[in-house]
Amino acid sequence: MARARKGAARTQARRKLLREARGFYGTKSRHKQQAKVAMLRAGRYAWTHRRLRRRDFRSLWITRITAACRMRGMRYSEFIQLIQRANCLLNRKMLSQIAIEDPKTFDALVELACKHRVMAKAA
Repeated sequence: MARARKGAARTQARRKLLREARGFYGTKSRHKQQAKVAMLRAGRYAWTHRRLRRRDFRSLWITRITAACRMRGMRYSEFIQLIQRANCLLNRKMLSQIAIEDPKTFDALVELACKHRVMAKAA
């Protein structure tokens, strides 16, 4: 019996790989082996950067909250500590949105924090 060869399956696999590598520079988009290496590396970077994106967003939220707190005469670290002591369950993303879109509500949150500062000093 004759030996079976890959034939169409091999061609389809190569086409799929090169289609995924479209837009890459030079031989990385034209040659199978270079495209394979480039795709593996791209996948690894994509995985890492999906995680780094979360870090970047948290940093952005903290910067926004810091700016809003300073405008109201309070430090970020103090604000977060006092808000947590007041059992306010808003996370940094929501606090950042409130600071941007609804300054009056953020003022109320700062007042709440100030109340708890006074209570902590009295105790």
